Amino acid sequence: MEVSNTILLECCRLAHEAGQRIMKFYGGNASVVLKKDASPLTEADAASHNYLAEHLLPLLPGVPLISEESEESHKGPGDANSRYWLIDPLDGTKEFIKATNEFTVNIALMEGGRTVLGVVYAPALNLSYYGLRNAGAWRQSGGEPPVPISTRRAEGNLSVVASKDHAGPLVQTMLSRLDQPTLKSMGSSLKFCLVAEGKADIYLRDLPTMEWDTAAAQCVVECAGGGVYTLDGRPLAYGKPELRNPAIITTGDARLDWPALLREGAA
Repeated sequence: MEVSNTILLECCRLAHEAGQRIMKFYGGNASVVLKKDASPLTEADAASHNYLAEHLLPLLPGVPLISEESEESHKGPGDANSRYWLIDPLDGTKEFIKATNEFTVNIALMEGGRTVLGVVYAPALNLSYYGLRNAGAWRQSGGEPPVPISTRRAEGNLSVVASKDHAGPLVQTMLSRLDQPTLKSMGSSLKFCLVAEGKADIYLRDLPTMEWDTAAAQCVVECAGGGVYTLDGRPLAYGKPELRNPAIITTGDARLDWPALLREGAA
């Protein structure tokens, strides 16, 4: 069953509402604890999770929800081909703690191991990116009308996006093989969105991520004409054991020979 534009817009509204709950704790007002994997958890994470869990489930009755902060977060959906919500209530908790403004609320709807709907909302920037399979992708800043976005052709000096805190060794290898690349650093899912809106060409992440980190933004990228791939060239799929992703690369131009930039022994 196709997902309607009405559902997409309601997800955008819910992401905004969750973002407002996050902002109540922004600027040093949230207590921080460490989870079992040593990643930080704040009251803002919990507030966003609780709101989204309560309000997303009635949108599509019977469709379950997996959140980074839910008990199911490391078990997976059971049936990867089923339909389920996959959310990260606060992506970029470290950026939230450091008050860089580069953190997001991520909402994705999954079906058949793929993303069919994705919303990425940065509450401190009041900036939204969202996409719906077979419909397109959009960027919306504040109260301005949404603008359709698309990826760009990879020509000339390429622009590479890297994580501020998690750029691995392959990133340096790739940069050394590009002719005067431009490097942009950013936190959370906003890195993917730079590729989606045609402001960057490549985002390489060679350190592990979790599926809730990537699902919503991958939908935006794909709906804008790009792709998110594992390093063997396959589109990143979902429902993997423990919901853990391997190394991935995001590109806007399908013609770009990015494997040559990573191949061992390449010039």
